[in-house]
Amino acid sequence: MSFDKDARDWDKDLKKVERSEIFAKAITDFIKPDTTLKALEFGCGTGLLSFALKDAFQAITLVDNSQGMIDVLQEKIKIKGIKNFTPICSNSLEDGLKPNNFDVIYTLMTLHHIVDLDRILQLFYSSLKTNGYLCIADLVEEDGSFHSDSTTFDGHNGFDKDELNAILLKNGLETEYYKICTESERELNGKIKKYPLFLLIAKKTS
Repeated sequence: MSFDKDARDWDKDLKKVERSEIFAKAITDFIKPDTTLKALEFGCGTGLLSFALKDAFQAITLVDNSQGMIDVLQEKIKIKGIKNFTPICSNSLEDGLKPNNFDVIYTLMTLHHIVDLDRILQLFYSSLKTNGYLCIADLVEEDGSFHSDSTTFDGHNGFDKDELNAILLKNGLETEYYKICTESERELNGKIKKYPLFLLIAKKTS
């Protein structure tokens, strides 16, 4: 999947914009952040979710491995005069994830692309302050058809709630909230197939 190639037209998909706003509201309704908190968006793309959350946090670090996405994001930051965003382009999972640095980490439709869940969750855990939150917005477990148009996808076919809870708990993160918030649509064989998307919020308790 070429995110660099898709970056220029990413924000033209109004369903992606709406999806980000739905998840942003769900995150703020549960966490009720104040403007002293620091956040990180992992797999930020063009920053749609962070733009929807820009007034909720003091500072937001945005990390993505697509230079094309980061280029578009930087243009948007300049045009809109955003002062509290720090974009980082990197292929390394570790970049931007400083120990005990963030009150909230959030990720939208990114985790299912990460093969080694334990490694990324350990990094999230170490980067969160005690009582910090990890917010995962992603696909409910599906039949593998969501990425059927890709010959290179090697991630997860969404997530089972109980299995994801168990992996999080093993890595020091306890689920406090889970809700199916919206859905994504794909055209398959001339028909529209709908894929539920959940928001899970877990807390670092120690």
